[in-house]
Amino acid sequence: MIGIELTPEHPVRRIADLGERAEANGFDTAFCSSHYNNRDPFLALDRIARRTDSIRVGPGVANPYETHPVTLASRVATLQEASGGRAVFGIGAGDRSTLENLGYDHDRPLRRVLEAFKTAEDLFAGERVDHDGTFHAHDAGLNFDVEGSIPIYVGAQGPHMIRMAAKHADGVLLNGSHPRDFAWAAEQVEAGLDERPDERGAFDFAAYASVSVARDGDAAREAARPPVAFIAAGTAPPVLDRHGIDRERAETIGTHISAGEFEAAFDAVTEEMTEAFCIAGTPEKVTERIDAVLKHADSFVAGSPLGPDLDEAIRLAGSALRHRSDHA
Repeated sequence: MIGIELTPEHPVRRIADLGERAEANGFDTAFCSSHYNNRDPFLALDRIARRTDSIRVGPGVANPYETHPVTLASRVATLQEASGGRAVFGIGAGDRSTLENLGYDHDRPLRRVLEAFKTAEDLFAGERVDHDGTFHAHDAGLNFDVEGSIPIYVGAQGPHMIRMAAKHADGVLLNGSHPRDFAWAAEQVEAGLDERPDERGAFDFAAYASVSVARDGDAAREAARPPVAFIAAGTAPPVLDRHGIDRERAETIGTHISAGEFEAAFDAVTEEMTEAFCIAGTPEKVTERIDAVLKHADSFVAGSPLGPDLDEAIRLAGSALRHRSDHA
């Protein structure tokens, strides 16, 4: 997979334009990030599908707290129909601080994600579902057929979620940008694959990496501040420790974000955070880092912010990934 994340902080027409540009530059999968404070990802994905021919489309990633898992499965199935069989189901536990703003308890995230996509698989297969676990459903089903298969990718960062994805899903979207994190994650993937049933088929270990690329490396790093702030705020303490990042500073950034003080959060981002949580810089540096990540991962998704100029960033990132793929 050569994927891209398009964040619907922009109007859906602009997202459709970017999706069309991404397909023209060699990307084969487009994810739209899912946060309540941005535009609806499924609407944006539909617009991308209308403007493209072959690129796969999916949420990157939806969570089963804000939307009931049965309803979420129905939305993904609708996207599969609307896109002519090009849907990808990206699902994860969601951002804790964002969910807390809406009053949701971020309880049992691994179990919730697993039960949600297992239920979705049953619904996609035309079954009716009774479920009593992290959520409840009684005699639930879809009143339309789902044509073709919908691959399920689990967004993950922690060891247990990674292992669960490797055992039960079609792929994992590993939220990371540094080769050190992917070397560690590859061990977790292998542990999960050791317990994977043969009938599950092949597994795709995908890097879902924050990327900021521009001819001007300083401009690329400056554009990386917002996503790096959100990543640092949501990163588990062991990962912060792995990169020598101050836990209290990361916690302060999270406090600013929860309070809506975004500029303060972005200003608190350090060079060490940018190096750890984003592949940022000139095309040459970005290509070098992507190569280092893909020594461990199978696929690559270029995530937000992409760069200070989105149109140029899509071209530059697509070129770097096509070059890598041509020589793999």
